[in-house]
Amino acid sequence: MRLGVLDVGSNTVHLLVVDARPGARPLPAYSHKTELRLAEHLDDDGAISRAGVSALEDLVSEALEIGEDKGCQSVLAFATSAVREATNGDAVLASVDASTGVHLGVLSGDQEARLTFLAVRRWFGWSSRRLLVLDIGGGSLEIATGVDEDPDAALSVPLGAGRLTRGWFTADPPSRGEVKDLRKFARAEIAKHAGQVLRFGAPDHVVGTSKTFRQLARVCGAAPSAEGPYVKRTLTREVLHQWIPKLAAMRSSERAQLPGVSAGRAPQLLAGALVAEAAMDILEVEELEICPWALREGVILRHLDTMPPEDFA
Repeated sequence: MRLGVLDVGSNTVHLLVVDARPGARPLPAYSHKTELRLAEHLDDDGAISRAGVSALEDLVSEALEIGEDKGCQSVLAFATSAVREATNGDAVLASVDASTGVHLGVLSGDQEARLTFLAVRRWFGWSSRRLLVLDIGGGSLEIATGVDEDPDAALSVPLGAGRLTRGWFTADPPSRGEVKDLRKFARAEIAKHAGQVLRFGAPDHVVGTSKTFRQLARVCGAAPSAEGPYVKRTLTREVLHQWIPKLAAMRSSERAQLPGVSAGRAPQLLAGALVAEAAMDILEVEELEICPWALREGVILRHLDTMPPEDFA
């Protein structure tokens, strides 16, 4: 069957179309992504503005039409931290539902971490034994560890690259003081939660997922996406540490010229690098491997797992 998954994140509205069946990996058939930066549409009270809601409705309608054109039998739609944390989140969901007919389910931070962990486990398999999974999004950092498909610990920390860029940097490039203060803050926030992860012991395989880690790995020398998803890509803390002063000295326009870095993500790459370094340091990670699957694939896999067999006929 052909499924669509619509991800309303802090940075983008992303429709992924896949061909799926029981016991098989979901095969990507089409991808449509638009930068909305919903988190930038918040007013002083933490509510998403009317303009932001209207833009979201338009993009959801567009994605739904594309999904129908591509033959999707159903579209799984969900939202993450930007809608979850908005003071008018319920009203936004109701407005989108009334305007488009699409019911957006809001994932908790714990659910994000668990579904991403599921995707990573399915990609790498049981031979990875204890997994530690790190995922830096626009609004939050998700961390999960475990030996099964459901992690022993799963948590979400408000250390997203977009959130921190907006909240801590006032110039482009930021001042040394701002970089220092953000590094200190990120380390303190991760340290508060590190015990929940470290108490389970050292992981056998550490994995980073999603755009920030993929871009950081590419900047630090990993293979380009053109070489395909099965090429092993890694990120070491040592090389990342060497790159942070360089990223801090660059303007966003200069970061956008680095391999694998998009213009839209370039402004928040430095904040993402500081979070990645802090997480790897505090969680005692020298090297992690990049996984091409993340939250969207986790949503699809969970959906397939819970569907009755007759629904695939």
